[in-house]
Amino acid sequence: MRILLVEDDKQLNKTLSFQLETEGFLVDSCFDGEEACYYGEQNIYDLILLDRMLPHMEGTQVLTALRKKGISTPVIFLTALGSLEDKVMGLDLGADDYLVKPFAIEELLARIRCITRRPNTLNDTNTLSVSDITWRMDESILSGPSGSYTLSKREAALMETFLRRKDQVLSRNILLLKVWGPDSDVEEGNLDNYIHFLRRRLAGAGSCLQIKTIRGIGYCLQDRTED
Repeated sequence: MRILLVEDDKQLNKTLSFQLETEGFLVDSCFDGEEACYYGEQNIYDLILLDRMLPHMEGTQVLTALRKKGISTPVIFLTALGSLEDKVMGLDLGADDYLVKPFAIEELLARIRCITRRPNTLNDTNTLSVSDITWRMDESILSGPSGSYTLSKREAALMETFLRRKDQVLSRNILLLKVWGPDSDVEEGNLDNYIHFLRRRLAGAGSCLQIKTIRGIGYCLQDRTED
């Protein structure tokens, strides 16, 4: 999972980033509301952790702007504003959860697991099933009718991106941002190489899924019967 952490307290931001990365998450950090809007609008994140009191734009304004643009990424408010009215306002604006500071990292991790436990895709917190493919996230193991493969870190991030967005056309730019991050200078040829690797993995696993090239745009994971 790639998480956008929006927290203007630099020490807290650094601490939370370290704790989340230790748990295996990919974390991008920003420190003000305008940055949060910019990164959030890229629609490359599985979750946004959003402070309310931010420079330039408040967290509530950031959330409202993202929802108006159709960004449905789950959002957890992390804030010192803990009154009932504050919580109700945040949830009514479209937040998925509201966690009051100070909090234990264990509680935050539990809230993250709760939000990302989608009944239509997740069998448990570590397994994602799509068509005839099972993806074990904790072990980076891809399994299909004919076999299983352990994927590298980049392969794993790219494969999970496709599996969570089956039948969606994903642009090359979105895939590069999602897997390599917004500050990477990776060449587009690297993406082509990893797409080739994943196609071989799916074929070797005997899957009905294919990664189809959408000319001039990017790629789409879909069932072969849809050709």
